Amino acid sequence: MKTAVIQFPGSNCDADALHAAGNVIGQDATFVWHTDTQLPDVDVVLVPGGFSYGDHLRSGAIAARSPIMTAIRAFADAGGYVIGICNGFQILTEAGLLPGALTRNGHLHFTCQPVRLRVERTNTPFTSAYTSGQTVTIPVAHGEGNYYADANTLDRLEGEGQVVFRYVDNPNGSLNDIAGIVNDRRNVLGMMPHPERAVEHLLGSADGLGVFQSLLSRVGA
Repeated sequence: MKTAVIQFPGSNCDADALHAAGNVIGQDATFVWHTDTQLPDVDVVLVPGGFSYGDHLRSGAIAARSPIMTAIRAFADAGGYVIGICNGFQILTEAGLLPGALTRNGHLHFTCQPVRLRVERTNTPFTSAYTSGQTVTIPVAHGEGNYYADANTLDRLEGEGQVVFRYVDNPNGSLNDIAGIVNDRRNVLGMMPHPERAVEHLLGSADGLGVFQSLLSRVGA
């Protein structure tokens, strides 16, 4: 499995993502700079967490218009697998690759803590290593992780089985306790918790490994 980790000015989880996809999973992983216009030959694109462009305007709003995003959109349209984590999730919604928006946490405070998630769907390329209804512990670190979508969009996400992770104890006020969703083709995942920070027991949890193992199972070594 070959993974591209996109770097924006302000990315601060890119090295963690590269470590998870490369060293821990034992596969090829490489950085791609945001001004590049082409992706290397990869199976997976990972848009990491951080504070791209200092969160000016809105989180992810400027990064979503970076040159590399045209290539990522084409990659996703061709069926390639894309993961957006935290700021990456915000970028994917700003880019229109995922529906909805991430707004200020309901309590207006930055939240950094392990949270419990329930795995809602295992029939996706990102969650097949889990069991349906499994509870996992993965950390969050965000000030704008409050998932919002209009009623019609929420109905579609729920009806089409696109909610893949849901908070057990909602830390930010997200509608329907949503922590992660996929697009209608199920090849683009956005999630606010950080699976790349939960891939080794040394970190306090290895529950995030399932995301990377699921992809490896799908695309092969």
